[in-house]
Amino acid sequence: MRMSQFFNQTLRESPSEAQTPGTEFLIRAGYIRQLAAGIFTIMPLGKKSITRIENILRQEMNRIGGQELSMPIVLPAEIWKESGRWYQIGAEMARFKDRNGREMVLAMTHEEVVADLVRREIRSYKQLPRLIYQIQTKFRDDPRPRAGLIRVREFTMKDSYSLDRDWQGLEKQYQAHYQAYFTIFRRCGLEVISVQADTGMMGGKVAHEFMFLNPFGEDTIIFCPACGYTANRQVAQFHKPVQPAEAEKERVLVHTPARKTIEDLAEYLNITASQTAKAVFLMATLVQGEQEKQEVIMAIVRGDMELNETKLAHAIHASDLRPATEEEILAIGAQPGYASPIGLEKGIIVVDDLIPQTANLVAGANRVDYHFTNVNYGRDYTAKIITDIAAAHAGDACPHCQQPLQAQRGIEVGNIFQLGTHYSDAFGCTFQDENGDLQPVVMGSYGIGIGRLLACVAESHHDDNGLIMPVSITPFLVHLIVLPSKNSSRPLETAEALYQQLTQARIDVLYDDRQESPGVKFKDADLIGIPLRITVSEKGLVNDSVEFKLRHEQDRSLVALDEILTKIMQATLILDRQIAQTIKEEKYLG
Repeated sequence: MRMSQFFNQTLRESPSEAQTPGTEFLIRAGYIRQLAAGIFTIMPLGKKSITRIENILRQEMNRIGGQELSMPIVLPAEIWKESGRWYQIGAEMARFKDRNGREMVLAMTHEEVVADLVRREIRSYKQLPRLIYQIQTKFRDDPRPRAGLIRVREFTMKDSYSLDRDWQGLEKQYQAHYQAYFTIFRRCGLEVISVQADTGMMGGKVAHEFMFLNPFGEDTIIFCPACGYTANRQVAQFHKPVQPAEAEKERVLVHTPARKTIEDLAEYLNITASQTAKAVFLMATLVQGEQEKQEVIMAIVRGDMELNETKLAHAIHASDLRPATEEEILAIGAQPGYASPIGLEKGIIVVDDLIPQTANLVAGANRVDYHFTNVNYGRDYTAKIITDIAAAHAGDACPHCQQPLQAQRGIEVGNIFQLGTHYSDAFGCTFQDENGDLQPVVMGSYGIGIGRLLACVAESHHDDNGLIMPVSITPFLVHLIVLPSKNSSRPLETAEALYQQLTQARIDVLYDDRQESPGVKFKDADLIGIPLRITVSEKGLVNDSVEFKLRHEQDRSLVALDEILTKIMQATLILDRQIAQTIKEEKYLG
């Protein structure tokens, strides 16, 4: 491709919508352009890289038995109602009516479509196991799109679905995806870790996320360097320190003027935060059949801990949580800033499992400027649910070995879910076993966001001057630059001949034949980040040579014209081998 004819344009200034270095370079180099918040055009450079990523995905999915299909983007609401997710998913789902008034949605994922296919196609155990996948557009109306392709509303995803006759078969396909995902990411030049994850709106029992560790990530990964425990903070557990056992004391009402926070209360009473109970109020959306119900939730954790809203949402089966307003708190008989579960008859009380193990806590009295000391669970109040709802932090003890946990930010680039019979039960997806009995199909779901993967590669592979694209997903292999001479036509003639030679050898070449200064051409080459650069100039041609440079290195060398094809092949082989050496067998920890 000649740059004089190329649709892409490079930018000198950092665009305002770029919130990370990788996003800045993808926009400035012309890989992507923003149309609206969370909606991007993939430009020719970006499209070529995306296509190479998709080909890697196809190769690895086919390697584990996948069969590619393509499912619709526009889906009838009926199948989402059948699964129940129509009522569980909020404004993220784009809903509309067709001209006949039928309710429709834009696909945000395709489990329902797969389940509908399975009940139509699968009849016998002889048809199992199966693995199907697609590379398809999705739409989720994310309220906070950010950082270019990292968090968008419209995106392309590789989503695959395994179909098995039992849980052992699902486990086998799950492990195959676990290994395949590591292979895919490393072939694309991205190092990731796997973490235990929340099943979220997908349902099912087990989930893992594949995380690219990066300070711009929105997820917090909790991990133990000592034993290897790793989990998304949404579901991370930790060893909770239990206070020394003591006898229950008489409850006492104490005056605590203007002490609304745990910190102020502990300082005023000369106690530690761990001797208090923290009340957090949220308004939960609970789905009962086809009906939604709003309930005020009073969640109680020990004062030295934070509430984990994801754990709480799972405990009460809430489709949505938001902070309760002061009016909503007062409406159930609680007093904001001095709230207490004692005597509360409205709302739902949920307590962390550490609360019943901790005696004589200080808690609110539902009276302005007053708290109770020596509050004890069971004697003074009870809860509808007792479970782990506390958030893990760096420094907490590992749940397995009790060594200090650490935390790091990460970006989710893939996920895998053991759905089990969650959708099969809802859709009646059954097969006839060897004995003629009907059994539910056991399903798994597995996704990789392709644009986000490209964005994470950009975050991982750049320097101060621009992108450094991995050879496996680069839009072009060679960036050919010609520096015309006023004294001779030979540089142009040589560059043209070299361009034709490389093209005939089926080498992808971006040929900078523009009438621009050498500085502009070199800056654009660094910005775009193609692995190999060849510069044809009058100076080099004195020795019948051209300049050869690797994007990730500073060194340049002169290579004879009749040896340049061999040099390209050798350099490409080395770069390919470097990527291949990163691929190894991963131990699935379950």
